[in-house]
Amino acid sequence: MGHLVYGGTTYEFEDRLLAHLQVVIERKLMKMECFFLTWHPQCLADNEMSVWISPHSPIAFHFSGSREPKISKAWVVALNAISHTSRGLTAISEQDAVKYLRENPGVR
Repeated sequence: MGHLVYGGTTYEFEDRLLAHLQVVIERKLMKMECFFLTWHPQCLADNEMSVWISPHSPIAFHFSGSREPKISKAWVVALNAISHTSRGLTAISEQDAVKYLRENPGVR
């Protein structure tokens, strides 16, 4: 399990999901965009967690695995598209990303 450290708080994510979120978050922060990051913590499956991400706050990504996770272009495309909705960036599984792209063929 990896960790996203933001605003002095540590949040746990599976390494591969965190790697994909990192790609999208980096792109948004380079554009000086603020946004919500929303996910369902594993320990709170029925609950939803959201944090406001701003380029003015430090953020860190810590991975626990010894190998760099393989990045799926489709997963990044779906996460990026979702990040531009009114809900902001929502962490979804790779399977849900493929489904999202199938249901939204204009997204690239």
